[in-house]
Amino acid sequence: MDQADVVILGAGAAGLFCAGEAVGRGLRTVVIERAARPGEKIRISGGGRCNFTNLATARDRFLSRNARFCASALAGFSAQEFVAMVDQAGIAWHEKTLGQLFCDGKATQIIDLLLSRMRGADLRLGTAVTGVERRGEGFLVATSAGPILARQVVVATGGKSIPKMGATGIGYDIAKDFGLRLVDTRPGLVPLTFAEQDLDLCRPLAGVSVEAEIAHGGGRFRDALLFTHRGLSGPVILQISSFWQPGEAITVDLAPGVDVARQLKETRGQAGRVAVATALSRLLPERLAQAIASEAGLPEARLADQPNAVLDRLGARVNRWVLRPVGSEGYRTAEVTLGGVDTRDLDAKTLQARDVPGLFFIGECVDVTGWLGGYNFQWAWASARAAGKALGQLA
Repeated sequence: MDQADVVILGAGAAGLFCAGEAVGRGLRTVVIERAARPGEKIRISGGGRCNFTNLATARDRFLSRNARFCASALAGFSAQEFVAMVDQAGIAWHEKTLGQLFCDGKATQIIDLLLSRMRGADLRLGTAVTGVERRGEGFLVATSAGPILARQVVVATGGKSIPKMGATGIGYDIAKDFGLRLVDTRPGLVPLTFAEQDLDLCRPLAGVSVEAEIAHGGGRFRDALLFTHRGLSGPVILQISSFWQPGEAITVDLAPGVDVARQLKETRGQAGRVAVATALSRLLPERLAQAIASEAGLPEARLADQPNAVLDRLGARVNRWVLRPVGSEGYRTAEVTLGGVDTRDLDAKTLQARDVPGLFFIGECVDVTGWLGGYNFQWAWASARAAGKALGQLA
């Protein structure tokens, strides 16, 4: 029977990084991955350039039932430390808005960096994990290629998002088998879907993008909003999706920082012959302005002919557009999975199961979910480092 000091389940961001930590501590390491290639979500992230971290990383950028849980791991491995690894590997990068760091070249450079760090580990691709059980002071890991006896096991299997890339719920099953609690899971950072009456406006505007602000459920984001044939998408929608619950309405400001009703009234006083749609187009993309004017029954109307009540309604339509999503696109397109292994059952410093010595859960399968913009990768690196340090102490 195969034997190892540590078996890591999953060759995504957290699993690959943890493997590097284990190998660096001289541990015999086996990494099991169901997919045919390692780091698939890294490869497609950031439009193929990998938003590998965020310089603004702090615990308030993460969602969890225990808001303080992630603080220890994040403090133990900062975004700047991962940037130093990227620099040492000679990978060129650039900063976009809000502290987001991307590779100048392909995301595969980050995968190559992680594989280089774990050189010496036994990476077994195309291999499914079917279960983990206690065996003496260690664990028996059952796989499609045969069993492995391990002293420690690190579960880095990710969540349920993007199942076509091999995502499964095996990590949650392992947690339940060992008596750990789970926080209900749902898709996060995902486009929301809307009822037919909302789609009537969105479909003709497919491709139009506007800066918008949404505050909902404790989250407030100002970023790009994109109209699509299926409804609304873009970073601001993905961000708020993690705070939204089924049945709730959201309020969208399509012109943040601008009092649209007041602007329309001022324009009316200065140039009343201007069409309503034209005045709106000075504040919004032209197609969106025309659509809102038409929706209000004012496609050709002049500002001079509109009373304050009408302009107030137009202003509210832009600054306080209320929609009630009917759902989301689900795990098929979700970038992350909210919920997961309950942090009450994990040690915050080591990510080890409190009642199962030698069993660790890291990355996305834990009930810690970051905002859009590189935060989830930083959680992967930091949680993997925390577990890796503990593996060294247990060896």
